[in-house]
This record gives sequence, C-alpha cells and structure tokens, in this order.
Amino acid sequence: MYCFSISVAVPGAMPIKARAEHFSHDADIGICGSGPTREAAFEQAALALSAIVIDVSTIQPKVKIHIECEAPRDDLLFVDWLNAVIFRMAVDHLLFCKYRVAIDDHRLSADAWGEEIDRARHVLGVEPKGATYTALKVAREADQVWTAQCVIDV
Repeated sequence: MYCFSISVAVPGAMPIKARAEHFSHDADIGICGSGPTREAAFEQAALALSAIVIDVSTIQPKVKIHIECEAPRDDLLFVDWLNAVIFRMAVDHLLFCKYRVAIDDHRLSADAWGEEIDRARHVLGVEPKGATYTALKVAREADQVWTAQCVIDV
C-alpha cells in the first residue's frame, strides 16, 4: 500500500494526520482519503487519485481550476467529485497536486492546482477512467476521523 500524509490543524482540536492512500483491488485501484473533516477526506482522496497517475511531487501548482458538483448523499457526492476531477484531467490535459474542498448541504465547491501535462518532464502511470461505487464509503469513524474511499476504474 502506498501512503503519504500531512498534518491538519483544526482550531481547538487535537491535530489529526490527514492521509491519502491506495488499497488493493483485483483489476482496478482503490483510493482512500482520511482527515479531521469530510472536506479533508475528499481532498486526500483526490490526491490519492492524482498519485495513481503521477508522482505528485513532480507537479507544479501553476494552474488553478474550479469544480462544483452536487448530490443528495455524501457517498454520491464523493463519486461525482472524483469523476469531475478525472474529467478535467482528461479534457484539459492537467495534472493536480493540491485540492481545497468546501461542502455545504451536499454542494461541493473546490479548487484544484496543477499544471498541463509535459511529456518531457512527467512520467505518467495509469489513466483513471472513472470513480466507481465499488467499496464506496464516506463516513466519520469512531475516532472522529473522516474516511472517503472507492475503487477507480483504470
């Protein structure tokens, strides 16, 4: 399992490490994001999505794009979010290294930073086709950490 983390400070709370990771799945790739908030979990999952395409440390935050989506439930919103990111990667030929997500009443508003694909500089991995409902989960765990996960069709 590939895992990377950052510390996220929430005023008045103990620091919780936010984490993005991949998990095993037969033919595709599972991604999982976790953090102290639902938004942080969505951001980390998108970072895990980016990491199946490329080493995110090689991406420079030169371009900022905005994404909005809406769904009646957290899990459906999560799939819509990831599919919106995949769409922008494919159509605009972009790679992303940073995400900032805000969610209000199942409406997601997000910014993503990255750059256009440069085949001379970027070593690309697999191409994500879409987020699926397989192993789909968005939940606040007993330890108060939010988790968002699903399988990505590659």
